[in-house]
Amino acid sequence: MTKRAAVIGLDSVPPELLFDKLLDRLPNFRRMAERGLRGRLRTCDPPITVPAWMVMMTGRNPGELGIYGFRHRRGASYVDGYIVNSNHVNAPTVWDVLAEHGKRATVLGVPPGYPPKGKPNLSLVSCFLTPSQEKPFAYPAELKEEVLEAAGGKYVFDVTFRTDDRAALKKELFEMTEKRFDVAERLAKDPWDFFMMHEIGFDRLHHAFWKFFDSAHPKHVPGNGYEQIDLEYYSMVDGRVGRLVELFGEDCATMVMSDHGSKAMKGAFAVNQWLEEQGYLKLKTRPAKQTDIVEADVDWASTKAWGWGGYYARIFFNVKGREAQGVVEPGELEAEKALLRKKIIGIRDDRGAPMENRVFEPEELYGTAVGDKPDFVVYFGDLDWRSAGTLGHGSNYLAENDTGPDDSVHSMDGVFLMQVPGRDLGGRVLEGLRAQDMGATLLETYGLGYGAGRGSRGVREIVEACR
Repeated sequence: MTKRAAVIGLDSVPPELLFDKLLDRLPNFRRMAERGLRGRLRTCDPPITVPAWMVMMTGRNPGELGIYGFRHRRGASYVDGYIVNSNHVNAPTVWDVLAEHGKRATVLGVPPGYPPKGKPNLSLVSCFLTPSQEKPFAYPAELKEEVLEAAGGKYVFDVTFRTDDRAALKKELFEMTEKRFDVAERLAKDPWDFFMMHEIGFDRLHHAFWKFFDSAHPKHVPGNGYEQIDLEYYSMVDGRVGRLVELFGEDCATMVMSDHGSKAMKGAFAVNQWLEEQGYLKLKTRPAKQTDIVEADVDWASTKAWGWGGYYARIFFNVKGREAQGVVEPGELEAEKALLRKKIIGIRDDRGAPMENRVFEPEELYGTAVGDKPDFVVYFGDLDWRSAGTLGHGSNYLAENDTGPDDSVHSMDGVFLMQVPGRDLGGRVLEGLRAQDMGATLLETYGLGYGAGRGSRGVREIVEACR
């Protein structure tokens, strides 16, 4: 079994970019692909950074974790919400289990990682959800100074990526990622048995620049100044990955993985406007300009259902005995769900073509579904369309994201790459890899027997390669 393993987590990297378009020009990733193992890594539902990394690192699905995205409705409130943090993760992670078995683990930035939940044998640096570097963001506490020193005095957790100032964003994005790898290289020199880092920059690159580098994007303008930015950024990270892998040493198996993929965004569908048109959402007054559902003048006592925006739509029914002003009788809820599901599936796009929407109840996706869950999970146009939760638009079909500039949406397949020093694994392409299997797979490479060997053939090949 492996003595040491490292995971380089690259947020939102799709196989269509890394494997298909860019690999030939990325020498370190190409070497891993040619001499190691690689495959498409199927993410969870929904394909969002939070919960996807915790699905990967705990082996629990979002319903079991009770984490359905970054933002959650608080109980049975109407618009009161909260942002998920590390305290909402109640399942043991890979590094928790390894630490309990006496292994030393170093974890940099895996979300949701704020606040850092420390214990013996762990060195933790929190994630892009950290409010600022003035907050306690590392465990043990003295690790904070090591991080700041490696980062030149200022450690950047994230960038503001929904902006029209692409030039400033590009500079900030590249600087943030360079510093992240500076810190990773410094921490890699400390003693550890398991190392994991996470880089959010790919997600920000894709959301802010996809239409610039993708000639098939509906808003692509040939000859723009950012047509090569995907290659620039991926090349920079390729070089830093090569340096980091060299630091890991000859006794370390290295895995590169992403939590989900990315693809071009067609637009956003105004779910609450549509629900109002269909008679589910009642307004006392209609807004004259774009207005968030939180600020809208909603007649809750007459409303049957409303939604939240994001990469997918969350639909909530206003149920008597559950919501404060509920109107849907509990005995009628299933019939109401069936009718609304049929209507959502029947929505056509802005050109009149079937939109191929998908509607799920959490229990259908996960079996068990705990915590502050929605009644419906809705993917518009196979995730090609975002869900816009705002009202006051002239159309239900928005050309732009309603919360700021955004060029891409998430897709269901991420990437997996693995290399073992001194071994040529033949560049085999693995099949059937799932995000939820990754945690158990990692533990099994240490011989802890958590059952990954009973997974797909691809999972079994990963474990065998570490023997």
